[in-house]
Amino acid sequence: MTTATKTFRVVLIKPSHYDDDGYVIQWLRSSIPSNTLAALYALVLDCAQRQILGDDVELVVEAYDETNTVLPIKTIIQSIQEEGHGLVGFVGVQTNQFPHAVDLADHFLKANIPVVIGGFHVSGCLAMLPSLPPDLQQAMDKGSTLFAGEAEEHLDMLLQDAYHHQLKPLYNTMDQLPALQEAPSPFLPAHIIKNTLGRLSSFDAGRGCPFQCSFCTIINVQGRKSRWRSVDAIEALIRANLKQGIRRFFITDDDFARNKDWEAIVDRFIVMREDEQLPISFSIQVDTVCHKIPRFIEKCARAGCRNIFIGLESINPDSLIGAKKRQNNIWEYRKMAQMWKDHGCTTVAGYILGFPSDTPETIARDIKIIKKEIPLDCLEFFYLTPLPGSEDHKVLHQQGVWMESDMNVYDLEHVTVKHPIMSKDTWQQVYRAAWEQYYTLEHVETVIRRAAAKGQNINKVTSLLTWFYGCTTIEGIHPLEGGIFRRKIRTLRRPTLPRENPLWFYPKRIFEVIGTGFRWGMLVWKFQNILKRVKTDPNKKSYTDLALTPVLEQDDEDLGLMQVFASHIPVSQLTRSRKSNHASAS
Repeated sequence: MTTATKTFRVVLIKPSHYDDDGYVIQWLRSSIPSNTLAALYALVLDCAQRQILGDDVELVVEAYDETNTVLPIKTIIQSIQEEGHGLVGFVGVQTNQFPHAVDLADHFLKANIPVVIGGFHVSGCLAMLPSLPPDLQQAMDKGSTLFAGEAEEHLDMLLQDAYHHQLKPLYNTMDQLPALQEAPSPFLPAHIIKNTLGRLSSFDAGRGCPFQCSFCTIINVQGRKSRWRSVDAIEALIRANLKQGIRRFFITDDDFARNKDWEAIVDRFIVMREDEQLPISFSIQVDTVCHKIPRFIEKCARAGCRNIFIGLESINPDSLIGAKKRQNNIWEYRKMAQMWKDHGCTTVAGYILGFPSDTPETIARDIKIIKKEIPLDCLEFFYLTPLPGSEDHKVLHQQGVWMESDMNVYDLEHVTVKHPIMSKDTWQQVYRAAWEQYYTLEHVETVIRRAAAKGQNINKVTSLLTWFYGCTTIEGIHPLEGGIFRRKIRTLRRPTLPRENPLWFYPKRIFEVIGTGFRWGMLVWKFQNILKRVKTDPNKKSYTDLALTPVLEQDDEDLGLMQVFASHIPVSQLTRSRKSNHASAS
């Protein structure tokens, strides 16, 4: 065996983005792990094992998630320069992260270190727009290489080009989506995973989504045809993580219920949990009709599924149809949520504000209906945003409609386009009001009581409610971008904004930390008092309300959901419900 005499260092960085004051959003512990970082880390390790650069070259990889790590830029530059060869790759870069990724790239380009930027923003723009938008062109003009598509089956070529100083300005593999069954599975070492809440890792069991939602980028970047990893590969990944003390996983498939091998995967998990007593658990994303798949909810719960993310989006049929989300049948929402709750699973539903017909009044009305009639645990709100890579963005671009030019705010929590009815100020007020309306103390208690009645882990439910409400109202950041203890580095500010004087910055930061800590303390105290009240209630198991009432026992005519949107609900559906109700009563 030949001993390596050269080193080629690959540094993978998942960038964060700037907050409204221009500071990079970073935490001591972040909430969501980066699956793309894990996927690329595993792919580079595979390249190293296969010695794609030659027997005399040692391929070394290191990874950083900037949401929970202050990047050691000088150290990275020094190590690559000392070794003589290397590459910095910004991976999984979303639209809101692209400006910051370009700013970070400048540090390495000035040191003559090659930079590659990939992710959903680059891939989405290449997939849906007729020409490169200005921000992508500017990044290339500065010297960065752009990569569109998925790295499986293409990374060898990219690394070889980088090693031989032959990187192209652009690699576009969007029409060559790879198979995943034999691909290396996403993996990160424990020292990186420990920087997430609860030591949570992630993997994608499959890619692609069969639906056609117009606001979605997934279908145009990863395609609508399902591709999936082998069950054996997934089991091996789980066992490798268990060896390093990682037992919680986020399966990042946009819709796990549409993975062709979902049942084989959860069957394998069931064997590992029930026969081997392995303490694994996981979270998944699903659609609103997954409960109609035979055995799906029951088996997911047995396999260790604890948290469910659901794309509810709206209860207004006109909005759903306009967004081509025809798979969402609002009359199924209550039954779907009840079934997950009956199996002890916690539900978090995404809800979009700003569909064309939305007004402050209709949004408030619909949230009131959801609170009363659909037994969800958490509701998270987003602005309707024309993300590059979505059909919505493509159509608006073709029509020449104004869209925000600063990509940093395309994070689903800022207004980026004009609304046909609401002004920008009104839309922003509606967004803030939605969080306040759902997370009232009264409704928080209702959610906890529902969870107690159904045997859910009410400590976890209370923590989630605290987290979702607190991140938005205290930190001013969406829960999906939240974390434990916000880091704010004075020198890590957007280059277009002035660096604050330390005599002003640090005293202000101290008061900010104290104030934020106090507000978190008060919120935790309030929610924990509610939790204590529920725990000590001797009748907590017998609690019921309209949302928990089984569908076949509840007259549909009593539901606001059915009354408000009756004209959109098929007559056959209403007829079936009435017959079922009358039969149940008899």
